[in-house]
Amino acid sequence: MELKEILKKAYDLGGSDIFIVPGAHVTCKVKGDMVPLTDDIVKPAGTEALVLEAYEMAGRDINKLHEEGDDDYSFSMAGLSRFRCNAYIQRGTVAATLRMVAFGLPDPKQLGIPDLVMELTKKNLNGMILVTGPAGSGKSTTLACMVDQINQTRHGHIVTIEDPIEYIHHHKQSLVSQRDVPNDVPTFARALRAALRQAPDVILLGEMRDLESIRIAITAAETGHLLLSSLHTTGAAKTVDRILDTFPAEQQAQVRMQLSMVLRAVVSQRLVPKKDGGQVAVFEVMTVNPAVQNLIRDGRTHQIDNAIFGGTGQGMISMDNELQRLFRAGVITRDVALTYAVSPETLSKRL
Repeated sequence: MELKEILKKAYDLGGSDIFIVPGAHVTCKVKGDMVPLTDDIVKPAGTEALVLEAYEMAGRDINKLHEEGDDDYSFSMAGLSRFRCNAYIQRGTVAATLRMVAFGLPDPKQLGIPDLVMELTKKNLNGMILVTGPAGSGKSTTLACMVDQINQTRHGHIVTIEDPIEYIHHHKQSLVSQRDVPNDVPTFARALRAALRQAPDVILLGEMRDLESIRIAITAAETGHLLLSSLHTTGAAKTVDRILDTFPAEQQAQVRMQLSMVLRAVVSQRLVPKKDGGQVAVFEVMTVNPAVQNLIRDGRTHQIDNAIFGGTGQGMISMDNELQRLFRAGVITRDVALTYAVSPETLSKRL
């Protein structure tokens, strides 16, 4: 079976990720379930041929994969979808994971993104807003919705820095410059430094990956820009700790002070199994009020979860409250609610 047939089959099934790994069926993740796309197990020569097809569709040289061991890029299939591809070498053979990205921009209401999340971009004209969660939880999609909201409602210059570019933003009320790492610029840090000289109003940094990019991102947020980015963390408290732990111990007190001043909100999202099959997105939202500022500055991040739980009337959403709401509505089971809870013992009593 050719790659185009496989991609079409995954699209028709409503899949999200396609896995091409030697010694297994080509498999697609459909609403959290793994569904085989090929009748037969694919051997190493077969996976290499499929991955080569992806490179040909992207107009990209496969030599980079063999030189570096892995490679990120994206390509489109006319009339179907865009695909974000990570090709890699495993046990000396070629494999790949492809993420399906629909043409056009997603509708936040259809995705269940709370209005409160979308309003964050209206309330905050500068500072840092982070979207966090495990891989595959929809962080890039949420960020794309936020950028589109800004693009529709605000005049200015939006610079996005991504690896690779997933959603294409057209110029609306704002001008949008989209830079692909490493095709347009070698690294996130270099693109971020350059962005500060490109008169941006809003910067989207696809992911805060290392010390240098985090440091420059904080500087950008300090200098009057609105910076949107993501981290592979779960929960606002762990996000703050992850940022601080990236820095040497002697710098952490200063960074705590900086972060308490520039951080505007942390949105944490998870995809959890629904009772009737499929998945539903669950959101936690921490907005940084004076109380949260003090917790970050004083190094009391372990108290942030309590601040979120007590701040539901001040523009915050508690993960455990959302899980309780979904359980009461019959969307998820009790076991699922407790598995994903921040405080399982407390939620168990409330349920």
